[in-house]
Amino acid sequence: MKWRFDDIVTFLQVVEAGSITAAAERLGMSKSVISKRISDLESAVDVELFRRSTRHVIPTDRGMAFYEKMRTLVHELEGAVEQVSMRDGELRGRLRITAPMTSGTMHLGPVLAGFARQNPELELAIDLDDKIIDLVGNGYDMAVRIGRLHDSSLVARKLCRSRRVVCCSPGYAREKGLPATIDELSAHACIDYANVHANRLWQFEPAELGGPPRSALTHSRLVANNGEAMRDMALAGLGLVILPLFLVAEQLRNGTLLNALPGATPLPDSIYAIYPPSRHVSRRVRALIDHLIVAFSETPPWELNAPPLDASESAAAARN
Repeated sequence: MKWRFDDIVTFLQVVEAGSITAAAERLGMSKSVISKRISDLESAVDVELFRRSTRHVIPTDRGMAFYEKMRTLVHELEGAVEQVSMRDGELRGRLRITAPMTSGTMHLGPVLAGFARQNPELELAIDLDDKIIDLVGNGYDMAVRIGRLHDSSLVARKLCRSRRVVCCSPGYAREKGLPATIDELSAHACIDYANVHANRLWQFEPAELGGPPRSALTHSRLVANNGEAMRDMALAGLGLVILPLFLVAEQLRNGTLLNALPGATPLPDSIYAIYPPSRHVSRRVRALIDHLIVAFSETPPWELNAPPLDASESAAAARN
């Protein structure tokens, strides 16, 4: 028996969906057709690709190796066909995106909604998760990530800078006082981000231009894997927290949170669009990245009317 391209595409969908039922829903086919295609492919390559259970199908080691190879090849093939096509009409097909939960709900969602309105023939599958997800292994076309990049095998386009701030509630400031310098942070209860690690060094801009970043060792009494939960703990007066401005700009404006250390500026993060390397980047991915750059690169929405974050900004605001 010869293998068929449709069977390979179906195989990829089953791996990514995690079950034959979910793959059938994605492809708009019956479960029996999906099962038949997988069986035919296994017969053609003479390899068991899945271990079956009542609810799930789990790739075998050889099945996963086959998936990783085929996912790349099919992606290249789709990109090549799209690139050689003379049609410059509407975007079609499916685009799978992963992004952090909080920035996804607060700021990315409306931008993606605008992109979806502009491209009514395009299917968007958006997964929001604060964990770093393997794009290739999980079948994603693209990711939006915040922070410092570590995976050099991916292609990254910087969208914008993400400023951060050390903040706390007015109640905490009254009860415990505020640190005058970063060296005093170790005496305070702090709230940290579990997806990085607890009890880590908080890093700040150099004291002098061109100097090394300054660091402060913090004591993290509370740890959470979500920025909104961390913000809520700070609002409850439970400690100092370092958070991106996009998450606390409103609270800083209305006074429910205070800039606890205006004399020291935390090192900013960056927001990136990430995608797997390919000789033929799909027109869908390129179009979405262009859309994100327009939305975020010049002035991100949370920076509009942002409160002053450091001493020099505060002085300038006071003079104006």
